[in-house]
Amino acid sequence: MESYQQAIDYLYSFINFEQKSLDRYQASKIDVDRPRRLLTHLGNPQDRYPSLHIAGTKGKGSVAAMCAACLRAAGLRVGLYTSPHLRDFRERIRVITTDDPDGRIPEEAFVRHLDDVRGFIEQSPGITWFEIVTAIAFVHFAEAAVDVAVVEVGLGGRLDATNVLTPEVSVITSLSLDHTQLLGDTLAQIAYEKGGIIKPGVPVVVADQKPEALATLERIAAEREAPITVVGRDWRYRAVRTPFSQVERQRLIVDQSADPTFIPSGAEFVVSLSGEHQLGNAAVALATLEKVHMRFPTLTLSNLREGLATVQWDGRLQLLQTGADKPAVLIDCAHNDDSAARLVSALASDYQYRRLILIFGAPEDKNVAGMLSRLLPMADYVIMTTSNHPRSATPERLAEMAAQLDKEATITHSVAEGLTVALRIAQPGDLVLATGSIIVIGDLLNHWDKIQSENNTYG
Repeated sequence: MESYQQAIDYLYSFINFEQKSLDRYQASKIDVDRPRRLLTHLGNPQDRYPSLHIAGTKGKGSVAAMCAACLRAAGLRVGLYTSPHLRDFRERIRVITTDDPDGRIPEEAFVRHLDDVRGFIEQSPGITWFEIVTAIAFVHFAEAAVDVAVVEVGLGGRLDATNVLTPEVSVITSLSLDHTQLLGDTLAQIAYEKGGIIKPGVPVVVADQKPEALATLERIAAEREAPITVVGRDWRYRAVRTPFSQVERQRLIVDQSADPTFIPSGAEFVVSLSGEHQLGNAAVALATLEKVHMRFPTLTLSNLREGLATVQWDGRLQLLQTGADKPAVLIDCAHNDDSAARLVSALASDYQYRRLILIFGAPEDKNVAGMLSRLLPMADYVIMTTSNHPRSATPERLAEMAAQLDKEATITHSVAEGLTVALRIAQPGDLVLATGSIIVIGDLLNHWDKIQSENNTYG
């Protein structure tokens, strides 16, 4: 292939379950051995470095970013594989170092790695987009000689292409109902799929869970003789937060860790990411790194503090604009009912505003009604929009759902149009909130600079 764009176009010609859902998430519909055959063809690059493997419904990206930031602070070369991306496809595959905190895969490396796997791809009918991207990530990490890879599961866990890993530690973040048509409509079923990443004898760290989910995860861990640490029970912490703390950052104080010689009781950590739920994610990240610190002698308590205090993870309660003479603009990738509830809680406790102007767009296969039932009562003005994505609900349909909840909504046919309308309506003291999906937030970020500069009043 001669160009990065040509490589991307070729990649997107394969099955992409981010854009088109499976009718069933089950082994009979997925060749679970194909990712391992592909990686064997490539010399099993995933075996050349230690890894952390992270699944969950909410928070897995944030936990991955926190772990990577702490390991980077320890002077390590860290491979970071996450999905989906916000603005640039190359965000998914990064090698971050003390000299390069961004580290996204170079275009020429992506083209070269894709060329390397084309022979196998063309002999593998039905191979998926995510299987190819995962192989490229693992090859890139091996070529870059990373000291450790932090890998986020794509979907579920049990049947995911990343589940070829035998990590140093498996991590299960907060579980809630999402992708129910694929993973099941009970927490026990979802926990079974996520718990599929638990490996025999490999430690597992689990976020605080509802009893139904925790019971399933504990059963899987016991069957596989995987030592389990449950945050909130075996690993405890306190939150220190200041109401309306848009500037002051929140803190976590450890009450009980698994290894007090590494993280002592009373240790304090500033957490740069906003929202009380991020303190829970930070606790999961700390409990995870505690399990592997003997593998990485340069990792210290000071590195943990630096990583959590400086980590950046765009699109999660991210303020794009603030100031006394302009409306605030807040974006959040809330994409299911549980994440919408966390967003509402954060709005109530952490932000002061005169009016809330809501920009909302979401995939049609999500629990949109549940999200809207939480968000609409807080909104003074509602703008429905859509992103250029095949699973997106139409703004007309979203407006109909809002009307059923006794809320009138303005219809816009692009995220850029929705943001422009919101900024024209908003006054100083108002809060413009965009939410509903990662795709919507990524689209907004790609238009933000241009729209902000074109809006003379607030630019």
